[in-house]
Amino acid sequence: MTDRREFIKTTAMATAGVTMVAGMPMAMNSCAGANDKLVCAAIGVNGMGFADLQAFLRQENTECAALCDVDENVLNRRIADVEKIQGTKPKGFKDFRKLLEEPGIDVIIIGTPDHWHTLPFVYAAQEGKQIYCEKPLANTIEEINVMERAQQRYGNIVQVGQWQRSDKHWLDAVDFVHSGKLGQIRAVRTWSYQGWMKSIPVKPDGPVPEGVDYDFWLGPAKARPFNPNRFHFNFRWFWDYAGGLMTDWGVHIIDFGLFGMNAKAPKSVMSMGGKYGYPDDAAETPDTMQALFEFDDYTMLWDHATNIDGGYYGRSHGVGFVGNNGTLVVDRGGWEVIPEGGKNPRMDRVELTKGDGQGLNNHMENFVDCIRKGSTDTNCHIGIAANTARVAHLGNIALKTGERLYWDAENSKFIGNEKANVYLTPNYRAPWVLPKI
Repeated sequence: MTDRREFIKTTAMATAGVTMVAGMPMAMNSCAGANDKLVCAAIGVNGMGFADLQAFLRQENTECAALCDVDENVLNRRIADVEKIQGTKPKGFKDFRKLLEEPGIDVIIIGTPDHWHTLPFVYAAQEGKQIYCEKPLANTIEEINVMERAQQRYGNIVQVGQWQRSDKHWLDAVDFVHSGKLGQIRAVRTWSYQGWMKSIPVKPDGPVPEGVDYDFWLGPAKARPFNPNRFHFNFRWFWDYAGGLMTDWGVHIIDFGLFGMNAKAPKSVMSMGGKYGYPDDAAETPDTMQALFEFDDYTMLWDHATNIDGGYYGRSHGVGFVGNNGTLVVDRGGWEVIPEGGKNPRMDRVELTKGDGQGLNNHMENFVDCIRKGSTDTNCHIGIAANTARVAHLGNIALKTGERLYWDAENSKFIGNEKANVYLTPNYRAPWVLPKI
């Protein structure tokens, strides 16, 4: 295994490493009891990382000791925000490895861009920390595999930010699907039409903003000149750092398509799409895309579009379980069942049951409860998140190859298609190295 100590010895950048006992599952040793204060640190605190941190601090007997961000402007703002919330000032770091040297930290929250999930996760796992990591789990399938093996090796309690797994109305909808009342389910529709996601106008490369360690922000990704379109929130629409709507919203929505069907890996996948709405804007990922996943006795469709809201069943996003007796539709607003049969319905209609909007808070509460109980069975543990992220990435790889791909889940590779297998493993920029676990 390539652990962090080995990385430190062999790379010039890794000057702030910490000591670990290689191979020892240390995570369970740091679990707090019911009355102990849980202390966290957060890495990447501009957007969802800070939302996750706020949710953590809403839980009883919690505290934030440290924050890390490569943008000093964000870091200083969030230090002040946390001080207002808890009355004490957390320490600030620009290098997450320095943060991991801090004593007394139980929990690490990872809110970095997708391409920066794997290394902080693995290093934190080796240090025995409990980890809340934003979704999608990683930016490539091999990174996902490495993270899953790290958790299995070190026994960490992990929650991944697919917070609908803790949202009651989503869970009630899945219970109804599992009841069998819909009859044979022949198709699952998953979609995300996001009108808020506007076209990104082309901007020239420019100087790195003051206070930003841009080389560290790029990390293992390809070296490129600074461009404001690629930085902060809009990283989502560039392949170096993320997978577009397919992985940004897809891991939320596809997750429940899989959950409702008790499914894991598809047998095959094919995708079509492109930059049809805005062919000349700055984004790389498709503004329009459909991916079709084949399972044993049904198909699952993923469909997305940016800057329009015209999704299925009058909803901008959601999951539709299409059964012989009726279709259950669920989104963040609620769920309902639309019977088949017209004037002679095959089942009773279920009127809209609305959600309460407490998904993220419930998700963090579940994470904290599991830490206090010493349980790795969180609502979105590493196994759930890894499976869903892989499925989403399969859709993107099928789009890039333009081929129908057949997946060997047991060996984590495509069957008879080396062209597609090239996309499974990232090429890390030196001196960063993908850990071998």
